[in-house]
Amino acid sequence: MFYREVGQFKTSYAADQAIFPIRQDRIGLALILAVAFIGIPLVGGEFMIASVMIPFLVLALAAIGLNILIGYTGLISLGTGAFMGVGAYACYKLSTLFPQVNIIVWIIASGLVSCAVGVLFGLPSLRIKGFYLAIATLAAQFFLQWCFVRVGWLYNNNPSGAIEVPLHTLFGIPITGATAKPLTRYYVVLTIVVVMTWFASNLVHGRIGRNWMAVRDMDIAAQLMGIRLLPAKLLAFAVSSFYAGVAGALMVFLWLGAAEPEAFNINESFVLLFMVIIGGLGSLIGAFFGAALIHILPIIVRTAPDALGLSIGSATAEHLTYIITGGLILFFLIVEPHGLARLWQIAKQKLRVWPFPY
Repeated sequence: MFYREVGQFKTSYAADQAIFPIRQDRIGLALILAVAFIGIPLVGGEFMIASVMIPFLVLALAAIGLNILIGYTGLISLGTGAFMGVGAYACYKLSTLFPQVNIIVWIIASGLVSCAVGVLFGLPSLRIKGFYLAIATLAAQFFLQWCFVRVGWLYNNNPSGAIEVPLHTLFGIPITGATAKPLTRYYVVLTIVVVMTWFASNLVHGRIGRNWMAVRDMDIAAQLMGIRLLPAKLLAFAVSSFYAGVAGALMVFLWLGAAEPEAFNINESFVLLFMVIIGGLGSLIGAFFGAALIHILPIIVRTAPDALGLSIGSATAEHLTYIITGGLILFFLIVEPHGLARLWQIAKQKLRVWPFPY
């Protein structure tokens, strides 16, 4: 078969421990990037790019941040939506205070602000875990959302209470605001997501990632082995919040164009949690699988009946989406707790040994 490593020899330990040790995996990754950077802009329409691909990439980036915390470190968080809001409001304030600075700089800087807030609310993880930690992060969700509504300084005392994105350019090309083209915004989001995914992949496959996984499996044993729980847990909260903050800034500046505090409510946190569960805990590719399924599922539920000659109301489509999503969560929790990522790994392993049984 085409998916075999026959004739591929590894002559160093680094080659054997590579993230993509098989040549076919590297070719597949190159093809995916080629489709993302070349194929979709060529064949995808404005709806495909603005309403499907950009939201998918933003949600996948936020899911990666949450997966680092839950999947790799074993720390439960129900406040990811609020940390996305911190990034969005920080980027808004920085861009209005210093409009002459490139907006990409402020998008990354907003992740650092969210990182600091995440570390602050991650301090309880040193004493509590499990259900109690989930409640602590839930308190952070409600407190931060209250700040988004009540602290007028965050949204420049706008009477509507919303943050509105002004025009920003990159090399003279508008990338935010009403005149920015969806294709331009897509390329900016895609580039940021690819770079940050590469960084996260190197992080979780290195010493820091091994420390996180040791804490996840048994924190007492990890501490006895010499892993310091304080830096490990706080670093996990910092990195997770950083990714959530950048995703929140991208969500407002390069996807929605404006946002109200309700955009970062508890529902957003639960949606991201569902993405991680369905996609696969402790897997970066699982974040993309989960984001694709959760975001594209409502679009399919709304458009598929029309394609089949059936007509259903928007409320019915929304209820069907909730039912299907809930069923998928129960299915993966019972049948395959490691989600779609594990099914993908099993399929690849079967290809490697085919036609022999696995």
